[in-house]
Amino acid sequence: MCTLLCRSGGKMLALVAGGVIVAAALAGTLTGRAFADDKPTQAKPAETKPAAEKPKDEKKDEKKEEKKAESSGLTTGDTYANFTLKDTAGNDVQLSTLVDGNTIVVLEWFNPDCPFVVKHHKNNTTFKDLFEKYKDKGVKFVAINSGAKGEQGHGLERNQRAVTDYSIGYPVLIDESGTVGKTYGAKRTPEMFIIAKDGTIAYHGAIDDNRSADTLGKVNYVSKALDEMLKGETVSTNKTPAYGCSVKYKKD
Repeated sequence: MCTLLCRSGGKMLALVAGGVIVAAALAGTLTGRAFADDKPTQAKPAETKPAAEKPKDEKKDEKKEEKKAESSGLTTGDTYANFTLKDTAGNDVQLSTLVDGNTIVVLEWFNPDCPFVVKHHKNNTTFKDLFEKYKDKGVKFVAINSGAKGEQGHGLERNQRAVTDYSIGYPVLIDESGTVGKTYGAKRTPEMFIIAKDGTIAYHGAIDDNRSADTLGKVNYVSKALDEMLKGETVSTNKTPAYGCSVKYKKD
């Protein structure tokens, strides 16, 4: 038998025609594999590779959907969404009664225990000063707390105290269900929306340009936008990233 076979590249090969079939078969047995299996064995990784990539593509699609969901809501250029909420005095406040064609409305997402809200309401008088400066110029201010029951800064009593402690001169509305906050897509406290006289959102974003919890910014975006709007000018900075605590929505 050995006179009929020799090795070439680690494989057994038939050398004489008389014993080709037997020798080839035996060679396949001796090497642990038949020659006919070589090509399929090499092709398997190529066949399984595309299948392995599909889960990655699906994960990318899921991330895109999550990012899309996070960016949902209203922003600069959109028409405002009407709502009716109760303030801390128990009065119904309907937004459409404020957006009357002659008034600019400033919405502030609020949480009395958020350090960034404390920065502008207690440690500094940012919002008090804004209210005093613009209240007689056709500008209305409204704060909205979308914190759910049991979350930081939630509840009627806590917000009633905040109105007194922070000397807030405008309504603080309770949105415990989070419906209004989610409609607007509010994610931070404070987060600002300025609604122009025509009902479109003229500014959306941060209160100022310092994202720390203790130092005021050099530029107050809300004041800057209001000054430009009252002069009939286009708002030069109409959108910025809001900073602060996350809005404490009800957990699903």
